[in-house]
Amino acid sequence: MKRLLIAALLVAATTGCTTMKPETFAQGTPAFDVFDYFTGTTRAWGVFEDRFGTIRRQFTVDIHGEVKDGELVLEEAFQFADGETDHRTWTIRRDGEGRYLGTAGDVIGEAVGRAAGNALNWRYDMDLEMGDNTLQVTFDDWMMLQPDGVLINRAWVTKFGIEIGSVSIFFKQQPAPDA
Repeated sequence: MKRLLIAALLVAATTGCTTMKPETFAQGTPAFDVFDYFTGTTRAWGVFEDRFGTIRRQFTVDIHGEVKDGELVLEEAFQFADGETDHRTWTIRRDGEGRYLGTAGDVIGEAVGRAAGNALNWRYDMDLEMGDNTLQVTFDDWMMLQPDGVLINRAWVTKFGIEIGSVSIFFKQQPAPDA
């Protein structure tokens, strides 16, 4: 039993969350501001990959963002390749220079975000539905704004500090509909 515990701790220490810090990207351009980027309509394309590199899910997300009373409200509509749909509403508020706090129905407590330059790092715990089960996991979520308004999102998903998968998402702002 002792060897099993030591092995689990070693695995947890060598996998899981990254050691990157947002400050590393302080000079990165274009500058990324969550409120500016997500106000309006955004479309995203993504995949979930298990820890062995097998793509398990593909999806698109249509996002509508609006600032209300100083908070950014994001309505996300997910469409999975297998026909399943899902919806999530994020409420995000600024918490000082380069800091954000966010909540959503399946997020446990608050997501804490730190931004610098073209990068934003979110960390949060979430109840993740997997078939008929719900698994509490931790997300280490990195967004990096690229030229031409492309936002790359890479998130590592862990349970007890052990990586169980990752999510890759690419966002693109959509033109406003003609009035």
